[in-house]
Amino acid sequence: MPDLGSPERPLAVAIVGAGPSGFYAAEALLKAPGLSVRVDLFDRLPTPYGLVRGGVAPDHQKIKSVAAVYERTAQDPRLRFFGAIKLGRDITAEELAARHDAVIYAVGCESDRHMGIPGEDLAGSHSATEFVGWYNGHPDHRDRTFDLSTGAVAVVGVGNVAMDVTRLLARDAEDLAKTDIAGYALDALRKSGVKTVWLLGRRGPAEAAYSLAEIEEIGELTACDLIVDPAETTADLSAFTDPAAKMKTEYVQEHAKKGEGTKERKVRLRFLVSPAELIGENGRVAGMRLERNKLVSDGKGGVKAIGTGVFETIEVGLVLRSVGYRGIPVSGVPFDEKSGHIPHVDGRVVPAPDQAPLPGHYVVGWAKRGPSGLIGTNRADSVLTVQSLLADLKSGALPAAADASLEATLKLLEDKKVRALSFSDWQKLDALERANGAASGKIREKFTSVSDMFSALSPE
Repeated sequence: MPDLGSPERPLAVAIVGAGPSGFYAAEALLKAPGLSVRVDLFDRLPTPYGLVRGGVAPDHQKIKSVAAVYERTAQDPRLRFFGAIKLGRDITAEELAARHDAVIYAVGCESDRHMGIPGEDLAGSHSATEFVGWYNGHPDHRDRTFDLSTGAVAVVGVGNVAMDVTRLLARDAEDLAKTDIAGYALDALRKSGVKTVWLLGRRGPAEAAYSLAEIEEIGELTACDLIVDPAETTADLSAFTDPAAKMKTEYVQEHAKKGEGTKERKVRLRFLVSPAELIGENGRVAGMRLERNKLVSDGKGGVKAIGTGVFETIEVGLVLRSVGYRGIPVSGVPFDEKSGHIPHVDGRVVPAPDQAPLPGHYVVGWAKRGPSGLIGTNRADSVLTVQSLLADLKSGALPAAADASLEATLKLLEDKKVRALSFSDWQKLDALERANGAASGKIREKFTSVSDMFSALSPE
């Protein structure tokens, strides 16, 4: 019998999830020296690129340009893309494993964490994830509605997503007119009545998750003033040992000196506050009760925020929480409820923590380590998991699939009467989106529903 990974018997790998971590895993496999391999890349959406398409803000087109790297990977003849195929609905984990020598899960973190406070379920209280998906035209979120007639919005959290959401709410909507923002979202933002965005962080400016560049972007917006309370930025700059934390703190300290500004629209950046309750009126959010915090040592060289028992109330009609992502269980795949991601050891999936790995099953990206890092962080993470896979191949720990032929997966989907979209199908959709966008002066006009994508590929 030919060796697994030889020209006579190429290694067959399935990757579930065509976002950055999935593509980086595919790239690492295809570039592995001396390895004969073929890769089947699955995604539950008809479109590839994951958060690059559905998560990166439309005014950050430079970041989205990384898709060109993924496109080159997808055009390798050893890779097949299967779009609109959902694990657990169209194909099972067992069926994948029977047709591939290894399966890599790159399913990300599709859910979000809750604040756990009274009133969180009121109308007008949403996750920032929903809002991001909505303005990016993600099929899961295209039908969401957000009351932008309100005068004030609270964004809870000061990470990357919170900064994107705040910036989109605060900037002049016409700045977005030529981007790939969903058309309905652009229309809604043009009519927005939002004048104040409260951006709320539970710790101080040194601990804020945003980068200096991200807060500078908000400070440089032409349509709004960035307002910072001097009393919440009193840290001693001479005591800092972390240059990034020092620069972030110095920036907000300098900005605090500018006062209220003159523009009608404001971003009010607050530190050392935590939401304690959402206040309702006629079933909708009307305000937020905040508890002021103080910082104490966490015993590990850092600091944590604890409540002081001092409260204040702000009037808001819309709340967008951005307090962390969480994975969701995938049928047939182990899941650690406590951590919110797939349990693993060095990228090898385990049934539960402290148990032996499941031969041939691996995980990458946010599903592996939780929601951390930038898009590029996923490359090194995926490479490490692929190294584990290749080590298992070399040691003989990787079991050969029952039927890893090229036809096996195609026949399975045909028998199930499930239509998968190929990468060439995506390229046709891509060309149509670009053409539709050009007609209205935009980079692209996205298809935002799966049915519209299929219809566009099969016109009557």
